[in-house]
Amino acid sequence: MGYQTLLVDRADAIATLTLNRPEARNALDLVMRREMLAALDEIEADPDVRVVVLTGAGGHFCAGGDVKTMRARHTAAEGRGRVELLNRLVLRLVDFPRPTIVMVDGYAVGAGSNLALCCDLVVASDRARFGEVFCAIGLAVDGGGTWLLPRVVGMARARELIFTGDVIDAAEAARIGLVNRVVPAAELEAVTRALARKIAANPPLALRLDKHMLNRAAASDLAGALDLEAYSQGLAIASEDHAEGVAAFFEKRPPRFTGR
Repeated sequence: MGYQTLLVDRADAIATLTLNRPEARNALDLVMRREMLAALDEIEADPDVRVVVLTGAGGHFCAGGDVKTMRARHTAAEGRGRVELLNRLVLRLVDFPRPTIVMVDGYAVGAGSNLALCCDLVVASDRARFGEVFCAIGLAVDGGGTWLLPRVVGMARARELIFTGDVIDAAEAARIGLVNRVVPAAELEAVTRALARKIAANPPLALRLDKHMLNRAAASDLAGALDLEAYSQGLAIASEDHAEGVAAFFEKRPPRFTGR
């Protein structure tokens, strides 16, 4: 399927979804929001894909909303409609049933920063920049930032980043736990793809169950989490992948997981 604002590539059980509006630093216009939803549906329907890598073209990840479309005044209803479309994308990406890795080079600001936080793992280049810059143009936070950011860096740091609109560099993002890894820009793709291949080699069913449980943990108590673990382990222990993993352990060879 062809897209105006995205590139989709599949290789080695990894699907790469590239935001492709480099002339606008990959700003999230309405077309891109709709196309990302369609692309995620397309990727989920491919049983060979085990990991998704999200990135941006042209040396930047995503500049957030397209400010050029904001010159004309919008009504409250129009503004809400734009964000509700973004909300669908946030929920889809956070709950996507396969591990997701965002590969960030350059700017990830505004909704672009929060889009990165929708992914399971964040790998950044040493020239990456992150920021909740909404207040600079008189906007409230969107893209799930009020929910995602405090869970990653804590409420105190989230308040500071949101209230100041400061843009932080990759080293500071790593220090506060916003990203998983920072690597030299020249090594960003190689490191990210090595991580994706490592994850893709693991049992797909178990990882899908793990992601579901981790996502639900924030809204669950311990008893509820334990119940979900017992249910999930029941599915995993009856799987062919578990039998393969045990056989590989005793035969002293790498396991070959199939997702069944």
